[in-house]
Amino acid sequence: MENKLGKWGFNNGDLKEKSLFSIRSVLETIMENLKEDDERVPIHLGRGDPSSIPCFRTSPVAEDAIFGAVRSAKFNGYAPAVGIYSARRSVAEYLSHDLPNHVSPDDVFLTPGANHAIEVVMSVLARPGANILFPKPGYPFYDARAACSNLEVRHFDLLPEKGWEVDLKSVEALVDDRTIAIVIINPGNPCGNVFTSEHLQEIAETAKKLGILVIADEVYSHLCFGSKPFVPMGVFGSITPILTLGSISKRWIVPGWRLGWIAMVDPSGVLKKSGIAECLQNYLEYSANPATIVQACLTMYRGAVPHILEKTTKEFFSNINNVLKEAVDAFYTKVQEIPCFICPYKPEGAMSMMIKLNLSLLVGINDDMDFCAKLAHEESVIILPGVIVGLKNWLRLTFAMEPAILEEGLDRIKAFYLRHSKVKGL
Repeated sequence: MENKLGKWGFNNGDLKEKSLFSIRSVLETIMENLKEDDERVPIHLGRGDPSSIPCFRTSPVAEDAIFGAVRSAKFNGYAPAVGIYSARRSVAEYLSHDLPNHVSPDDVFLTPGANHAIEVVMSVLARPGANILFPKPGYPFYDARAACSNLEVRHFDLLPEKGWEVDLKSVEALVDDRTIAIVIINPGNPCGNVFTSEHLQEIAETAKKLGILVIADEVYSHLCFGSKPFVPMGVFGSITPILTLGSISKRWIVPGWRLGWIAMVDPSGVLKKSGIAECLQNYLEYSANPATIVQACLTMYRGAVPHILEKTTKEFFSNINNVLKEAVDAFYTKVQEIPCFICPYKPEGAMSMMIKLNLSLLVGINDDMDFCAKLAHEESVIILPGVIVGLKNWLRLTFAMEPAILEEGLDRIKAFYLRHSKVKGL
């Protein structure tokens, strides 16, 4: 058996290469450099999951809704493939608040998290010879799922000097008659940018001119704390059809609950006429579904998801945004004290930022991967190398952290810089 299975080459280079797409696997590799005898607590600035941090605890409304669903004992069975109708209706109403056109429950498909929504959309859109446009920097899970679906990936640039806006000229240069869609992430992961309404309209009009679908990743929707409000891409659904991807993971700080959605914002009905809507539904018939208990419709009120979306207070959301704003203000100021860090843009949304690494100021550091590995070993600080999100010799740092821990993490990074600086005595 061992010899026979060995012939299939399950440990080949292709699989190892694909593992580079995973943020989780790269962070685990970085963490292997932590010293066991370092008595300091490791500081993790590489992942976007602050759910265990007290100041980011989810809303009591969310906790009560899940508790009530469990105690009711009515939602331990299977749910419909596309999701429980009342939960889909609630998501549709939640999205419609910000849109000029109403989203129907039939336009919403529930998924176990936004990552699964990405998998579904990539699988449905994949056609022989087709290509798709992703932002650089971006979220590497898109590249991984496109590779699994044999979709050719073409990357367009985000411009740091313009607040990480989409380089629309590079988009037009990449498109041909085999291009099926473009992915827009707003608020931005990993850059922390928030697109203006004017820029989103430009993107929609460009997509219409080029004849491509827009996939709007809005997982960090409403997590905005700068001068720009969140504007959903669906506002421009009358210009070009939009597939919106969302979840409760980030705004409610519950990534482990695994509930996301795909929503069609398409007043002209192009997605239904083209068969994409039917393909989405058919794919979900043979795919994983979100936990029924999270979707659940209760007898006392409409259910966990409806209750979470409708009853969570404005105070909870404003508090989360205030915490993030305070964190990014302190973070951005502190980053300026580290000469080898170049931060072209102060984040206005989401939970992370991109920092350019000036290797010319450092001794014994080869690239961003080497920087992160040695930083973990010497200072017990974990950050994500930028090459994983598409920008070599950049870094992605997460600021969704308690202020004191965030400050200590940056103090350790500064100490690391001073130790490796070409200019001593600073």
